[in-house]
Amino acid sequence: MIEEDKFFDSVPDRSGTNSLKWSKYSSSDILPLWVADMDFRSPSCVVSLASRICEDGIFGYGICPPGLNDIVVERSRLLYDWKIDKSWLVWLPGMVCGLNISCRVFEKKASQVITNIPVYPPFFSAPTNFGLKCTKLPMKLSGERFTIDFDQLNEMDTQEGDLFMLCHPHNPVGTCFTRDELMEFADFIVRRDIYVCSDEIHCDLILDENLKHIPFASLGEEIASRTITLMAPSKTFNLPGFGCSYAVISNSELKRRFKKSMLGIVPDPPAMGFRLAEEAYRNGESWRGRLIAYLRENRDYAVTQIREMNGLIPFSPQATYLLWIDARNLNVKDPHSFFEKAGVGLSDGRDFGAPGFLRLNLGCTRELLKKALGRMREAVLSL
Repeated sequence: MIEEDKFFDSVPDRSGTNSLKWSKYSSSDILPLWVADMDFRSPSCVVSLASRICEDGIFGYGICPPGLNDIVVERSRLLYDWKIDKSWLVWLPGMVCGLNISCRVFEKKASQVITNIPVYPPFFSAPTNFGLKCTKLPMKLSGERFTIDFDQLNEMDTQEGDLFMLCHPHNPVGTCFTRDELMEFADFIVRRDIYVCSDEIHCDLILDENLKHIPFASLGEEIASRTITLMAPSKTFNLPGFGCSYAVISNSELKRRFKKSMLGIVPDPPAMGFRLAEEAYRNGESWRGRLIAYLRENRDYAVTQIREMNGLIPFSPQATYLLWIDARNLNVKDPHSFFEKAGVGLSDGRDFGAPGFLRLNLGCTRELLKKALGRMREAVLSL
């Protein structure tokens, strides 16, 4: 049994486990700090339940347990002061399919899908999958924090029925949007008569202790009626392999169109995914608290170390476990390849619409993080 205070420092060897994250560099000495997948064991309550389910040996089709809807409603009220109804929930086998379904809903109504950049790559592919133009709005750097550029936003040409895909909290820059920012954005949405798909998968991973996640749809009925909110326990409790996410849609007509767009294409989440999601939400909160404390320490350590590396500028994330790094002043042609050759596998900013930037995954042991940063430091010093 791992001691509680050492839990996140002791992880299983993931090599040879069909892990996407660890298989990429399985034949080389490159430390994988790229895809948003943590190396930590899920909460013990979740692992225990999964073991019992496996011992039963039955893996048939499942339905959403009533208790899962109930705990989602309760958590929304307790954590975000957001009162939702369980009839608003639509369960999905993953967040990316939710992004794509949202675009499919608007494929005949929208002239474009707008999104901030840099952003999670499926935000680019989802609109084009349905023949929609993807309009990219660069974020604004204010001090050491990225936010929406409202001057550029208000100058945009839009049409009634367009869709804005919001990443909130933001991947990869780690911004936790404030109420004032969200209210200003909401005013734009209402004035332009457009809709929002808000990806809030990192909502339970706020690292700054003085901040709180505010669901975009919680700002009022008018905004809620224009919003598809996407959430999941997968990032929070390290359960992405079990494919269980959900949409919150209060507008009954919008929900009808969303569900119609799923027909014949999108399967239900697996039975085990449903059960593990409920278990994590009900009994994983103490684990989540310790996780956030560990990630916060990883963040602070990494930011301090990278600030001392010439040519690199780290942006301390307010939320998520992802660290965005400006490497444009590094004297190399391709920062991503440069650090790969040094033995550190990061995400390439090019994939997020930002060449010259990098994304580092903080969801690893302190030991691995120190080793990776040591390699990065030596590589930078060699220039």
